[in-house]
Amino acid sequence: MRNKLLLLGLLVALLSSCSSPKKFVYLQDMKVGEKEAFNIKHEAIVHRDDRLRITVTCKSPELAIPFNNQSGLVSITADGGVETRRGTSAEQGYRVDIDGNIIFPILGKLKVEGLTVSQVSELIRNKIIEGNYINDPQVSIEFLNFKYSVLGATGAGVYSVDGDRITLLEALAQSGDLANNARLDQVLVIREMGNERQVYAHDMRSKEIFNSPAFYLQQNDVIYVVPKYRKQDTESKVLQYLTLVLSMATAASSILWYIDRR
Repeated sequence: MRNKLLLLGLLVALLSSCSSPKKFVYLQDMKVGEKEAFNIKHEAIVHRDDRLRITVTCKSPELAIPFNNQSGLVSITADGGVETRRGTSAEQGYRVDIDGNIIFPILGKLKVEGLTVSQVSELIRNKIIEGNYINDPQVSIEFLNFKYSVLGATGAGVYSVDGDRITLLEALAQSGDLANNARLDQVLVIREMGNERQVYAHDMRSKEIFNSPAFYLQQNDVIYVVPKYRKQDTESKVLQYLTLVLSMATAASSILWYIDRR
């Protein structure tokens, strides 16, 4: 009887080990105390269909009013400042059209696709100075619809960003981390730039992800976490486990039968 209980205990232990989930370990090659350089000057790049809030200010606020007339919601405050009342999302900002342009007051059509935020700011500033409208304008730009998508073996969804700076690690944390069936070496970022689409692959176990061009996400990036197996393969996985259990049960029964005979 004692031998029977021992064999059954071993069988249960084996089955438990088969079903225990693996633990994820990120950045396995990073060393405690080791310093890593990183890009502190990252800037988001303007894409088609972006919506930008652009504000022009200067020492004489009345001169800046024509350049802030995005929706007729600009006025001068009692202290001489420029006030912009916030309308709906559809009213706010300048939408980058299919050709990568915005229509800016006074300056007309400006090509902004593919430029960073600071480059667009400098472009508008220089145009204003060249036209002798304002001697020293200040131009600030903010994304109104910066977002990214997450698919695969993680929390799927479309997520908005407050600002224009988010890393791949932050995006995965926002989605609820990777699922148990995620492949750590196949975390993809799909990016569209102009008329091209590029895929960047990342191994979350390596610190090399910090050097990836897609470590800092851009507007409309798609993160796809490749699963170890597809959902439709679940039934076959279950059958495999059942087959294993039956085989082990048969083996245990044979051993118990042999013991009883002795």
